[in-house]
Amino acid sequence: MADDWVDITAEDLDRWAGGAGDGVDVYGIRLLLDLAGREPGLSGPADLTPERLRRLMLQTFPEEVVAEAADVQSIVDTARSMVDFLAGTGRLAPGAAGALHEELTALQPRLAEVIARIDEVERETAGEVVRGMMLADGVRLDDEQAVQAWLGDFERLSEEERIDRATAYLREAEEMTVPAVPLAPLPELAAAARASGLLHRVRALAGWAGGRAVTEHGEPVPGDLPGAAEAAGLPGPAAAGPADLADLPDLERLWWAAVEAGALTVEGGRAAPGPLLADLRDGDDETVLAAWLRLFDEAVVGGAGAVADGDTARLVRAELTGVLIHLYEQEEPADRDGLAAALAGHLLDTRMDHGHAPAPAEVAGLLGRELDELESWGVVEPAAGGLELAPLGVWGVRELLRSEGFVAPVVGELADRPAAELVAGLAWHRERTAGQEIAGWLAARPAEQAAADLIEVMRTGGPGARSVAADVLGEVGPDAAAAVRAALDDPATGPYARLWLHEHGDAEAEPRHSDLAWMLTDTVAAMLESADPADAVAAALADLPDGAGLDLLIEGMGGLGHPQAGAVLDALAAHVPDPRLAAAARAVRAG
Repeated sequence: MADDWVDITAEDLDRWAGGAGDGVDVYGIRLLLDLAGREPGLSGPADLTPERLRRLMLQTFPEEVVAEAADVQSIVDTARSMVDFLAGTGRLAPGAAGALHEELTALQPRLAEVIARIDEVERETAGEVVRGMMLADGVRLDDEQAVQAWLGDFERLSEEERIDRATAYLREAEEMTVPAVPLAPLPELAAAARASGLLHRVRALAGWAGGRAVTEHGEPVPGDLPGAAEAAGLPGPAAAGPADLADLPDLERLWWAAVEAGALTVEGGRAAPGPLLADLRDGDDETVLAAWLRLFDEAVVGGAGAVADGDTARLVRAELTGVLIHLYEQEEPADRDGLAAALAGHLLDTRMDHGHAPAPAEVAGLLGRELDELESWGVVEPAAGGLELAPLGVWGVRELLRSEGFVAPVVGELADRPAAELVAGLAWHRERTAGQEIAGWLAARPAEQAAADLIEVMRTGGPGARSVAADVLGEVGPDAAAAVRAALDDPATGPYARLWLHEHGDAEAEPRHSDLAWMLTDTVAAMLESADPADAVAAALADLPDGAGLDLLIEGMGGLGHPQAGAVLDALAAHVPDPRLAAAARAVRAG
């Protein structure tokens, strides 16, 4: 808390409560005082105006404290007791208490709405977490008996155990979230699937195989292997002829992908076209894509089983899913040589225990063949001197990731969501897709509404959310000037509002030095939310413009009333490279 709030001791409060009669919630008053002490611009009780009390009760309190709609009356009563305590101990100016009591009466209905809405959202979120935990445990949500059994087991856990399990699940869920990607329209994806070399090969193989004999293992008989390879457009056997299907790895992959996906059936010693072919021939766009995905899944993932030592071709093929995920997560096209070098290094690390690590040149050649095949399937494509996933490949890899439980956001899905969800969701975007997501969100609402919604996030959120919302606000057009101007008087948003107005032609709204100090404090505090102090300071200083005057900015942090100023000054004192500036940060912190 700010110094004026720290001066309020537990003894002061207990002494006052002892004379105020029964029913005074001392703990609740202390909680409100702690929240008030962390409010930007609220350095002491004398600053507690009706407007700031409204912000404390309608924004900060619901964000920080778990409450239910039934608690609203007791919350307001506790706030009234806080006002009476401050007035009764001379910490409020004469007459101020009456205005604050009137404000509490006026805001009570709105507080009930806010808490009810948050309670509903929290219940929905809790439900989503529980459903996700059940799925992670292999429970089918349409199996009512299994669901009820899982819920019964979960409810029998202690509260601490339930919290621990939920926390572990959420941590794992965060690790299983991949970057957002743009998806091509459904007709475009279906057209690419119909043109895919994978489908062409499967159709040709199924057409050739109809009615032919198969071995007891469901494979083409040895004498038919050359014809099968020729029909599918794949490399044929050596002159001496293969002994079985395993000697032709490309044909083996295609054959078993077709069988497992349902494009081929093998029964009674004969092969026949399977039902999947009808989906490919007659299906609508969704049906064709689903059929293509089954084949793609079987061809890339299904055959990645145990690999014999020394079988480098199958070893490289078994790593294709990792290569595809790498391409999915990269923002820029990947260099083929770089992909091969990375794969060779990975195989060196993982295969040493098996006594064999393939040579990099061999890996590069085999991976090149696999990438060429994936290109013919429409999964990868050349781009800017490298290679990236084609639109069909992006869709297909995303579907495979989702089937494994990954959260895979899509560009554009935040367009109709509230500003707070946009700000949170941008954490999973790369620079290019973040711009696309922001542009779509802004296009879906008037500029003034967008600005007002973002400013609300900046008022109520922490430094990280405020920094992201401020970046988005910078993309809002000049029609938002009125909404931005309304944010000038709030300590948390005023610095950003002045910067926005100045950048949009208002010469009188040039940011003050204290504004720059506030925004730097916000920047470092935001980075401290997800990085260690040394990295946070290094990143913030790297983005600081030349001539910004870091010494003056550090000096200005002392009187800002920023809730995280102390933590930021500690980080600067410990990690800023210049000893003089580090000493200045320590001095401001001590003062």
